[in-house]
Amino acid sequence: MKRSRPRAPGSRTHGRERGAAAVEFALVAPVLLALVGGIIEFSYTYNLQISVTQAAREAARTMAIFNNQGLAKAAAVAGAPGLSPAGFAYTFTGACPDGSTGNAQVTVNYTANTMTGIFGTAVTVRGTGAMRCHG
Repeated sequence: MKRSRPRAPGSRTHGRERGAAAVEFALVAPVLLALVGGIIEFSYTYNLQISVTQAAREAARTMAIFNNQGLAKAAAVAGAPGLSPAGFAYTFTGACPDGSTGNAQVTVNYTANTMTGIFGTAVTVRGTGAMRCHG
């Protein structure tokens, strides 16, 4: 049976191994940082999508009940706290006059700056909400 001898603490091979670890880390670190940045950007965009969809639902509900675009826009802003009202763009489809049985539909587009800039400087998300009139 052959025993391996431990290296001397000041030997040259020990220093070379430390250098190899630093080179390996330098090769892996950019990939790891890009992956973390992508996860952050995706989660931010997904959160925006959920908030804008909720804003569209609130606007459609208000249009179905009151048939007032001003109130619907205010409900959309209130339904998405934390988002800037200046970033919203609305499209109203269908109307709910008295006695109507159709649907009120609202599409909300929202443009925001990205967090990391990996996939561009701005992202636009769209949410759509529909409610039966006087439902």
